[in-house]
Amino acid sequence: MKIEVHHLTRNPTAAWNDLSKIQKVIKVQVSPPKSSVADDKVRIVCMSDTHSMTPHIKFDIPQGDIFIHAGDFTRCGQQEEVIEFSEWIGKLPHKHKIVIAGNHELSFDKTFTNPLRQSPNDRSTHTGPSLVDQIPTLGIPKDKITEAVQTPNVKDYLTNCIYLEDSEVMLYGLKIYGTPWQPEFCKWAFNVPRGEECLQKWDKIPDDTDILVTHTPPVGHGDLCCTGVRAGCVELLTTVQQRVKPKYHVFGHIHEDIIKKKNLGEHDQSRPKQSLGIFGRC
Repeated sequence: MKIEVHHLTRNPTAAWNDLSKIQKVIKVQVSPPKSSVADDKVRIVCMSDTHSMTPHIKFDIPQGDIFIHAGDFTRCGQQEEVIEFSEWIGKLPHKHKIVIAGNHELSFDKTFTNPLRQSPNDRSTHTGPSLVDQIPTLGIPKDKITEAVQTPNVKDYLTNCIYLEDSEVMLYGLKIYGTPWQPEFCKWAFNVPRGEECLQKWDKIPDDTDILVTHTPPVGHGDLCCTGVRAGCVELLTTVQQRVKPKYHVFGHIHEDIIKKKNLGEHDQSRPKQSLGIFGRC
């Protein structure tokens, strides 16, 4: 099925005002499960946007079979941040750990680390340092950002997990696909213009994906900023609802908003696909 670009794609707030007339968002409040899981189920635990704050987590991470982190596990992708996160996730008891990058993982985006290897149409036609000069620092010292993007092969330090970047993995008969891209947001990592460029990234998502992990939320779901503006992607929502139809969609990115449409605590492998299951974590 071919997904078309929405005519209001560059104004996601207006787009959702239009789309929400024919859609409902159901917020579900749930507590972490305390009971054991049946043999025919898989328990999945999700987090996002920990921003190198994992040493300060005061609550227990719920037990599960699969742990998913939906990006922004560092502040800017420095080597020591990646190592610290990798050590932390390696201590979790979950058998499988899946991680994608977010807009704060600058050192994972070759737009910043290898600026001259991109196509002429990419914003990476600038040199690395000048590209860093063009982005807001978001309260992070510029020297740390520069150091991060100059770290070679930083992904090699992200051990103890499965890293997905426009790629998939099969676990327990479930196809899990992860992608870090998002509509332009502060010009940081894995940013692409709204509309056709975003849709090209979503077109790579396989039709038979069971669990989709993105950093960005779809429009209307966990994407409301404190300014009242929505930051989600219109084409991602359409792709999820009309083509891919995953059992669950896991995302993060917008700290001010959090939404759960379905409990992602347990998954019964015998159930048919559902139209949309969303878990957002700030």
